[in-house]
Amino acid sequence: MNEKMTRINGINICTESFGNPTDPAVLLINGAMNSMVYWDEEFCQRLADEGRYVIRFDNRDVGRSTTYEPGTSNNYTLVDMANDAIGVLDAYDIKQAHLVGMSLGGMIAQVVAYHNPERILSMTTISSSLFGADENDRDLPGMDPRLFEYHAKGATLDWSNEEAVIDYLVEGSKMLCGSNHTFDEKRARKQTTQDFKRANNLLSMFNHVTLSGNDFYEDKIKDIQVSTLVIHGTEDTILPYEHGLALVNELPNSTLLTLEGTGHEIHFDDWDTIINAIVMHTSRT
Repeated sequence: MNEKMTRINGINICTESFGNPTDPAVLLINGAMNSMVYWDEEFCQRLADEGRYVIRFDNRDVGRSTTYEPGTSNNYTLVDMANDAIGVLDAYDIKQAHLVGMSLGGMIAQVVAYHNPERILSMTTISSSLFGADENDRDLPGMDPRLFEYHAKGATLDWSNEEAVIDYLVEGSKMLCGSNHTFDEKRARKQTTQDFKRANNLLSMFNHVTLSGNDFYEDKIKDIQVSTLVIHGTEDTILPYEHGLALVNELPNSTLLTLEGTGHEIHFDDWDTIINAIVMHTSRT
């Protein structure tokens, strides 16, 4: 692996690569509030060992990339984040790549694929949904209310207290674990500790919550012809399973991989299934 800082679109983006640069490139795009450390290092290496050049990176407002004042919402859009992803590929001199997006990262991938189809070999979404689509129009269920209740506690948390913050984040992660799995607290604690220590401003991650959809894309997703693998758990508490079904229904060249009893997570128990699926999917183009 090899971490580096690159100036992209006028900001700093922190990236890290795994594997051989001559292998097909896979760009991992993470979800809201999550830095690249939540693409588990072992997961990345295992994917690289399958003959893929894997790149993960910190989106704006997380990790070591550029952050903005917490509570501000007009600094950038999701389209800017999509342009950052293309900038990462440019920084590695990669002409074409496979995209793998988790949650919000899957929506970013859709915008990338819509505007830059010539750069994208395939797309994989994990626990994601349609970008620019109105949930109400499609009768899609929203996030589990228990998560709203839990994260309301964050307003009274002392965010300078490392132990308290890590406990809070780990407990929140536990709520995303599906019934088919045992929550891996050790792994979660390792990641959240790493995230706390390396973040420029941890509270800036909440700026992602203010990102909104874009009506422009409401009828555009159906135009994405990139071959897409949709991976979704049946017990996703943030973007319920119906969101994955909606993606398959509206993306014309897509297939669904259902993870029974899996929540909003990339659980170690599912790694073999997910990695094998990504390898097969990225071998077709």
